[in-house]
Order: sequence, then C-alpha cells, then structure tokens
Amino acid sequence: MTAAAPIPVTIVTGFLGAGKTTLLRGLIERRQTRRLALMINEFGEISVDGALVRAASEGDAHVQIEDFAHGLIAYGDDTRFVPAMQALARRRANVDHVLIETSGLALPTAAMALLQGADLAADFVLDATLAVVDTPLLLSGAFEHGAEADAAATMFDQQLEFADVVVLNKIDGLDEAALLEAETRVRRRAPNVRFLELAYNAQLDIRLALGLRLHQGTRTDHGHTFAPLPDANATPLASQYRLNGHAHSGLAAHSHGLATHKHFHEQDPGWLSFVLRSDAEQEVEPLTAALVDVAKAQPVLRCKGHVRVQDRSVLVQGVRTRVAVSPDAAAGNAARRSQLVFIGYHISRAQVAALLSAGTGTTWR
Repeated sequence: MTAAAPIPVTIVTGFLGAGKTTLLRGLIERRQTRRLALMINEFGEISVDGALVRAASEGDAHVQIEDFAHGLIAYGDDTRFVPAMQALARRRANVDHVLIETSGLALPTAAMALLQGADLAADFVLDATLAVVDTPLLLSGAFEHGAEADAAATMFDQQLEFADVVVLNKIDGLDEAALLEAETRVRRRAPNVRFLELAYNAQLDIRLALGLRLHQGTRTDHGHTFAPLPDANATPLASQYRLNGHAHSGLAAHSHGLATHKHFHEQDPGWLSFVLRSDAEQEVEPLTAALVDVAKAQPVLRCKGHVRVQDRSVLVQGVRTRVAVSPDAAAGNAARRSQLVFIGYHISRAQVAALLSAGTGTTWR
C-alpha cells in the first residue's frame, strides 16, 4: 500500500508586531480551494491574534484554527504541539496545508526540529519558513545591536537566519530607495535567505507563500544529503532524505542547521508578558497618548488587545510608540471589559499600570 503524501507545513515567524496575523488573515481570504489548518502561538495570557484569525475565517468549514497561548510553541515545555499535529495527521483527508504562526519571541527552529523528528516526519514536510519584517522598524535602526536593544536584535537576526523567504511588510508609502535599503539590510544580516517578497497592504500572493516545496528532497541513487542535527546528543532525524534542499527553484542544497542557542529550549527570562484590565469605558485619544507615554518610559515592544469605548469594542495594536486603533474584527471580546497585553524586555507591570491609569484617568490593574 502506497504511503500517503506528507502534509506540507509553512512556518510563519517574525518579531513582535511585524504583522504576521494580518498577513495570515489575507492568505485565508485567498486560500481558494485549499483546506487549511492554522496553529497560532501567542506569548501571553489571552489570545488576541487567534480571535482575529477566527473572525477572518468565520463560517469557513475548511479552515481549522488552534490557539497556543501561555508559552512558546514546540519549545521544551510545550506538550501540546506534537499531539495536535498528530491529530491533524489523522484528519489528513480534510487538510491540504498547515500554517504555524510562531510567537514573536520564538525561533522557528523549535517547530522545524519536531517536524523532522520521529513523531511527525512520516506525516508532515516543511514547505517553507517565512519571516515577516516590520520594514519601517528595520529602517529606523530599532534592530541594531546596542546595550538596550541587544535582546531584540539577537532574536530578530536569528529569525531571519532560519527563514527561506523574508516578507517585507508595512511598506506602503516607502519609495524604491527605502525598499532597496531594507533589502540590503536583510541580506547583510541573513545572506542565506532565498527570496524577498513585498507585501503591499499586508497582502502576499498566496503562490509566494504556500506550495513552495523548498524542503521536499528527492531520493538519489548516489546517496543522501543530511542536515545538521540540533546538537551533538540529538536523535537522528526520522526522514533524512527529505532534507537535501533540492527544490523547484533549482537552487543548490541549502540547510538552515538547527543548532541554536538557549532559545531553542528555553526562553530568555528577561522577556515578560502580562495583561492589564479595566472595567471603565475608555476614550481613544487619551488611551493612545497614554500608551505612547508608556512605551517611552518602559521597554514595551508590543501591546495589543480589545478596549471598550462607549458602546463598542475597538482593537488596539501597538509596536513601540506606534499605536493604532481600529474597529474590532472580533467584536464582543471586550464588550464588558478592556484587556491589553504588554510584551517587553524587563518591563515593570506596576509602572505600566500606574502610567496607563494616570494617562487615561481610569483604573488599570
């Protein structure tokens, strides 16, 4: 009996606030006949991104979504990832492609290693790893190495290093010179990236995202090409012949290597996330100004959540001092209470709560 073809998996990585979720929502809308399964990983107590993706796929029986909050997907202490993937394999007749959105504080190598391990290699094959980049933030120098930015810059560099495709996002309004400079900076930091793609209006042609087959190796009569193992004590990969790097692109063998530093198995304890809540109605302008002040005073790199404004809910998305407020696609999530997730490096919950409460004239705790 012929074995079933492995299900292709696309890993979508990118630093905090790069726009991964918005990009995924666009891919769902243009999925055509593909039956998709999505795993959404957020580093925080509540799932904001998962709710937004569900809103984009509401009523679509051919899109399955599973949230992974409270940690980093596929990392050492995650016990859900492998069983969830095995459950998808058992439903393979209803799944054409799996997309995994990693947390902005994760490396894609954790999921890559498990996909190539004995539990999953027979049923899944990595299609490609996409790294989404906040292009204006890259051009601003926010990811340059320095005393305060080193943790973010290191994480950003490693996410690029293990990507096949880099997607330059948030590029509307940038001229050709700026885009060329962004590409130069990416190539300088990650020379092994295969392709750079442009996402105008946070939209990516689905043909440039799914079905790339960049890791589907071919058997040869003269032997196999083996990928490096995660470390010297690792178990041999269950299906090494797939990792020889031959692809439809015609490029030569390419390997990411899976030997990463401590982030492979444990998160840097300096990265913190917490949720602040308020039962009071908010006003958009004071709230926005207060969030900007918080980002100036504390190393908050990302905030997001649902906020109650008069009789409606709004979605708040902040990347450092850039804060956007828009209609809530997941209406109802914050009908009675406002909730905001804050993520940063060595941030103080008490100080953020005090600044937000003072700026809005309401209690946040």
